[in-house]
Amino acid sequence: MAKAVFLDRDGTIVEDTGYLHEREKVRFFPDVDKAIGLLNRAGFKIIIVTNQAGVARGYYTEGIVRELNRYIRESLAAQGALIDRFYYCPHHIEGIIEEYRKACDCRKPNTGMIEQAVRDFNIDLAASFVIGDQLSDIEAGRRAGCRTVLLAGSSKPVDFASPALPSYIACDLYQAVKWLLNIADRPGSM
Repeated sequence: MAKAVFLDRDGTIVEDTGYLHEREKVRFFPDVDKAIGLLNRAGFKIIIVTNQAGVARGYYTEGIVRELNRYIRESLAAQGALIDRFYYCPHHIEGIIEEYRKACDCRKPNTGMIEQAVRDFNIDLAASFVIGDQLSDIEAGRRAGCRTVLLAGSSKPVDFASPALPSYIACDLYQAVKWLLNIADRPGSM
């Protein structure tokens, strides 16, 4: 079975500018390419799982999401950082586009995107990690049975009373990956 790192997109590998949908506004966080490259060399599948409620809200289309994901993948690949697959959820219960206005199993903190990746790549969730900047990312990872890392940065408060406490809190993806690689082969290091 494969091991994977499930990464959120906005706020984790690129700056979250609010409903990001324009290539010109994509800003990678420092050392994201190095962090993903380390994971590639360690044998992890790199899977992006991202909520994209902007589709349901009518801000942009699924085609725009796919194009932006392709741009992000190609930009990182040019730096030697390979992403195996992007999964996205276009749904939101308060959406204005009828076909996307619904509760679904793919919107984080639900695990639908992770479950699809498990089917597609034969992933061992107990050997895998979820890294994101929102507690919904952490809760999705917890529900799936993965170890989790919250990217809190220096300005994000962490609610330590939350049931979705992460396995680790890091300032950025590179720090998260260094921790992850240090404990990856230790079972039960939640």
